[in-house]
Amino acid sequence: MSRFDTDQLLLNSNSAKKLYQDYAQGMPIFDYHNHLNPQDIANNRQFENLTELWLEGDHYKWRAMRWLGVNEELITGSASPEEKFKAWAGCVPRLVGNPLYHWTHLELSRYFGIQERLTAENAANIWNACNEQLQEPTLRAGGILEKFQVKVACTTDDPIDTLQHHRLIKEKGELTTIVAPAFRPDRVLDAGHAEYVSYVNQLGQTAGHAVDTYQDLLAALKKRVEYFHEHGCRLSDHGFSAFPYAAANEQEVAAIYQKAKNGDSITSREDQIFRTHTLLKLGEMYHAKGWTMQLHIGAIRNNNARMFAKLGKDSGYDSILDFHLAESLNAFLSRLDRNDQLPKTIVYSLYSSHYEMIATTIGNFQAAGVEGKLQLGSAWWFHDQKEGMLKQLTALSSMGLISTFVGMLTDSRSFMSFPRHEYFRRVLCRLFGDWIREGELPADYEFIGSIIQDICYLNAERYFQIH
Repeated sequence: MSRFDTDQLLLNSNSAKKLYQDYAQGMPIFDYHNHLNPQDIANNRQFENLTELWLEGDHYKWRAMRWLGVNEELITGSASPEEKFKAWAGCVPRLVGNPLYHWTHLELSRYFGIQERLTAENAANIWNACNEQLQEPTLRAGGILEKFQVKVACTTDDPIDTLQHHRLIKEKGELTTIVAPAFRPDRVLDAGHAEYVSYVNQLGQTAGHAVDTYQDLLAALKKRVEYFHEHGCRLSDHGFSAFPYAAANEQEVAAIYQKAKNGDSITSREDQIFRTHTLLKLGEMYHAKGWTMQLHIGAIRNNNARMFAKLGKDSGYDSILDFHLAESLNAFLSRLDRNDQLPKTIVYSLYSSHYEMIATTIGNFQAAGVEGKLQLGSAWWFHDQKEGMLKQLTALSSMGLISTFVGMLTDSRSFMSFPRHEYFRRVLCRLFGDWIREGELPADYEFIGSIIQDICYLNAERYFQIH
């Protein structure tokens, strides 16, 4: 079976190769946004088979299999793990041109040392070889973090989470990786959701007091921010479709909250007002703690009603929302900046046409004391591939300062996703290598290499201050 040589992948010049091999390749990983399960880390989970480690929860692979007409039973259904893996293997040769083709072979190589191209013909051999290696400590959850030099991994956690698994990880002291929570209060903002009353009551119970009024809600959130901070949290995260900005006074917001608590319907305008005001209050809390606020904007989710009813959320039926963002984003950031309560902020957009606009917007609110206080987030979700990364990096360098960029993240539920950092670093070195080759940068490798290392790891270490 022929091999796929990933050693030179994406490195299209001698300059790119030198930058990658001498400066980027050996840098550790600061994975400041992922969806890994902290329980798996606390228990140092051993994966039973390759499907469990590689395919479960990976909607990138699921979407590709559906595109090729694979039966859902072989994707998320009741087929055996081996049948699902073999179905995936049969799809891989058809992935050419898609980043999954690169990721698949990087993952096989970096986790298992397998250089063969995956096909239906060699699927059984690869299945057996990988499953045998899964018995090794280096391929348990904690072992993977160590193997890939992950210095920090920030999970994504609801405010009502007890963080018991984060405590257990710290108490065991078995990892050199710091596993920190990140505060994700999306359900707090969703006052129009059918289960909102039940959720905020849970939040109140977790905080130790009732949440009858809007002031009670803010007090509960402040307590949870304090609790998360004590457990090492230094980031929040928020997800939006279109980003809201609708100013109102607190009396109006309190009345909207009361409607929601009473189980009454709220209008679209009221929903925007509530989201805006509550997010501003949260931003003030984050600033007071020195946290970073992440804004993930532009996903339209669960678009296939039939499959949502069958499989639920996060099953691969999300896509990109096109919408206007500049006015609402500038107004939101300005409101917090007005009273010097704007936290460090990373803005991601799933709509890549926003990149230049976001880069110019965050340039309006940079401040003394923090390099790149506001960041254009890395190419996210559908864009975490060569073309998307190059577009994001080029927009950032043209409209802002790429030298301050805090780099890549996995944004993944899978312990098999850490080679995405390698993929990003190869694209980054390709871009800088092109600039050197074309005479736009000096061939001073020590100087340029130091910037590469900053972007790969050191900027994030300085920016997030998680130790």
